[in-house]
Amino acid sequence: MDKTEMTALLQAVAEGAVSPEDAALRLKMQPIQEIGDYAKVDMHRGIRQGVPEVIYGAGKTKEHILGIAKAMLENGQATVLITRLTQEAAEYLTAEALPLKYDPLSKTGVVGELPKPTGKGRVVVATGGTSDIPVAEEAAVTAEVLGNEVVRLYDVGVSGIHRLLSHMDAIMSARVIVAVAGMEGALPSVIGGLADCPVIAVPTSVGYGASLGGIAALLSMLNSCASGVSVVNIDNGFGAGYMASMINHLD
Repeated sequence: MDKTEMTALLQAVAEGAVSPEDAALRLKMQPIQEIGDYAKVDMHRGIRQGVPEVIYGAGKTKEHILGIAKAMLENGQATVLITRLTQEAAEYLTAEALPLKYDPLSKTGVVGELPKPTGKGRVVVATGGTSDIPVAEEAAVTAEVLGNEVVRLYDVGVSGIHRLLSHMDAIMSARVIVAVAGMEGALPSVIGGLADCPVIAVPTSVGYGASLGGIAALLSMLNSCASGVSVVNIDNGFGAGYMASMINHLD
């Protein structure tokens, strides 16, 4: 159950369609479901935070991922997002009859249908180069699962600034922009100097030796002179997509 479903339930109580006792029972049922000795699934996260729990696939066995996903579905979660999902685990989940859509590029899996966009505007996801797309797609898929319309602007980095400037309509009409870049990480600062909305910078581990696995881009973004730029961790597309969704759903 998420906040929207909880509000609908309380409205039904106010209208007399559901008894207070039945509503109380639905609200208190299984706030946490223990699965074996490996997981405690937070079934009330959607009520508290507005977004249900997301499965982080790295480090989990394919059997554990299956058990957690099934528990979520059985408790009424319509869409389950799995990040950092391997091809092997995705094939296993599909063989176990989960309705999984898997993207090997971003290593994301979506069980169920994408919701209709409920955000106030568009989330633009931009990358400096093609090599940054896997992280950008993690952000884009996350934002879509959380109910946002996403516009992708890929390979628009500063080494050919005209590529970015040719998309000024998308940049100026965005409600929030996720800027993903490796190397020296300059893209968010450039976009931050053009856009009138929040910019979420995502450093990637793309680059040659002195990029230090994304630390150079991270430090560049943290030192951005453009106001309105915030930064998430290296390769953290999920965190950027989640934050973009929160901004896009603010009144």
